[in-house]
Amino acid sequence: MAVEIHRVTQETLDKLKAEYHHLTTIGRTEIARVIESARSLGDLSENGDYHAAKDSQGKMESRIRQIDQVIRHHEIVERDENAQVVQHASIVDVVYEGDADDDSQAFFIGSIEERPEDVLVASPTSPLGAALLDHAVGDVVEYDAPSGTLRVKIVGLR
Repeated sequence: MAVEIHRVTQETLDKLKAEYHHLTTIGRTEIARVIESARSLGDLSENGDYHAAKDSQGKMESRIRQIDQVIRHHEIVERDENAQVVQHASIVDVVYEGDADDDSQAFFIGSIEERPEDVLVASPTSPLGAALLDHAVGDVVEYDAPSGTLRVKIVGLR
């Protein structure tokens, strides 16, 4: 099975390492304390606090594994702030061809770990992300979607 390489900026990698450290030290200690407290309440089969704590623990351990994979299998990418073409960590505004309102939609090209708030993510390996890479404002690109071939025009680049 091939290992997925996660392309991230150094800033994102540093944030993930800090989150990993917090979760594997303080996070695990806190959740163990909550589980022990809930366990002391009695019958575990009907103990909602215990089941909620165990669920939280499972989610936290899943996040730890996810971060670990990024940290162990990453490639640092540099972002050129003056680039005139779409690259990793760009925010691209596009308009779908045939969209009656001509409303633009913003996509962050990169890892979900890096996305700014309230912006959709398009992985550079996804059909849309791959199609947008290395194109400039004004370009029209096509990509294959489950519903067929779609065309988008790049109307902004941040």
